[in-house]
Amino acid sequence: MHTPISIHQARRTFLISSLALALTACNKATLKFNSIDITGADYCRDFKLNDSDGKQRQLADFKGRYVLVFFGFTQCPDICPTALARAAAVKQLLGKDGNKLQVIFISIDPERDTADLMRAYTQNFDPSFIGLRGTAEQTKQVADEFKVFYAKVATGSSYTMDHSTLSYLFDTTGKIRLAMRHEHSADQFASDIRQLMQHAA
Repeated sequence: MHTPISIHQARRTFLISSLALALTACNKATLKFNSIDITGADYCRDFKLNDSDGKQRQLADFKGRYVLVFFGFTQCPDICPTALARAAAVKQLLGKDGNKLQVIFISIDPERDTADLMRAYTQNFDPSFIGLRGTAEQTKQVADEFKVFYAKVATGSSYTMDHSTLSYLFDTTGKIRLAMRHEHSADQFASDIRQLMQHAA
């Protein structure tokens, strides 16, 4: 037989529940990002591509770390090196928490971006950065999953690549959280990542 709950106990339970909801709402309200909050989006769910050692990698491999993903190509004249240099600066700005951030560079030009080239390119910015590549078909599948645009653009006897420039940030559980604008600074990126880290603590 259940013991009846007194009016005092009911009120106390109600007040505690109300306070918990208020604190949750307050915590969410304090998260004001520079980036686009896409938490809960039904895209950017995963990738399955090979690293420079030929090992297939996916988001689950990086559980427990924040993952920053950028799509580009090694012969990119300005956007890609800017994005990776900024990512390296972000790691520095995060101090000891920089070790919790894994930067991943996904090639949209697998025809020219060999495994060795990807390794040399990414590690030129930071030894911990990982370059991923796949077949043309795999590249398209992953780009579609992330809603990333890319296309070949003829340049004389060769070509370059046109592509979208957002960076994507995942939390430590592998859930997409932010689409980070290319025009933002390393300080703005670090501020957003630090907010997520503090909120998770």
